[in-house]
Amino acid sequence: MVLDGEPDFEVIGEAEDGAQAVQLSDELDPDVILMDVHMPGTDGIVATERICGERTCSRVIAITAFDVDDHAFGMLRAGASGFLLKDAGPDALCAAVRAVHAGDAVVSPRVTRRLIDRFVHRLPSPCAPGCHLGELTSREAEILGAIGEGLNNTELAERFTLSESTVKTHVGRILKKLHLRDRVQAVLYACRTSHKDR
Repeated sequence: MVLDGEPDFEVIGEAEDGAQAVQLSDELDPDVILMDVHMPGTDGIVATERICGERTCSRVIAITAFDVDDHAFGMLRAGASGFLLKDAGPDALCAAVRAVHAGDAVVSPRVTRRLIDRFVHRLPSPCAPGCHLGELTSREAEILGAIGEGLNNTELAERFTLSESTVKTHVGRILKKLHLRDRVQAVLYACRTSHKDR
């Protein structure tokens, strides 16, 4: 109902379980999919992995009732572009869909900071072999560190006294240089690097 009420959204399908979600994503080719982590039959992790593996144009936002759990971690590994808690309000829901559709990711400090603190040591490096932080400029390295703290583009712009368009340019270059899929992987990469340096 919330999404249907927005003039720039069109809800084109609803699935009762993960298997149906995979089927509908293949048939309807949605831009953004809201995927519940816990579903009967094929769960959200398996469904997300299948969708992200086959339908690279569709981006998945994981929906979870918990700030951190093994299932949420699995959603990241499966290719989700971010998290949204089930108690998020209508404005947060719409903002998350718009952000992911625009190629950004939903990276809430409340969710990702605790997730990373608990699981970062389990993550393989998300970047390609031979990819090093040394490829970044000093400003890009600073911004990557701030992304690891969970800062969004507006907060990055305020911290570094930059315009949001300049921040987006820096973030795009960071993703390209480190061969990262999206902002979620940038958060994981930044925190994993920070964890190694401790």
